[in-house]
Amino acid sequence: MKLVMAVIKPFKLDEVREALTELGVQGLTVTEVKGYGRQKGQTEIYRGAEYAVSFLPKVKIEVVVDDDQTDSVVEMIAKAANTGRIGDGKIFVVEVQSAMRIRTGETGAEAI
Repeated sequence: MKLVMAVIKPFKLDEVREALTELGVQGLTVTEVKGYGRQKGQTEIYRGAEYAVSFLPKVKIEVVVDDDQTDSVVEMIAKAANTGRIGDGKIFVVEVQSAMRIRTGETGAEAI
């Protein structure tokens, strides 16, 4: 099993969720986060005054999938979240040692 974590622009969340649903992903976790990458934030103008925004609002999506689904999930997230502009985000894939569904006690792939 793999944990796929994607940090994306907030307005792309619905497109990514719909794309993952089409692939058969049954559940995901979404967290509102703030951060920056190479762009180191941005400057904005508010009521005529310019100020720097160091941490930009992002959304982090986490989904655990079988090993054989990993590549298609990563590709689908990348395609759905892409705007072609700086700050589109990142995708990380991490090995998951084990999983357990608390209600039923199922473990491994059955738990996801």
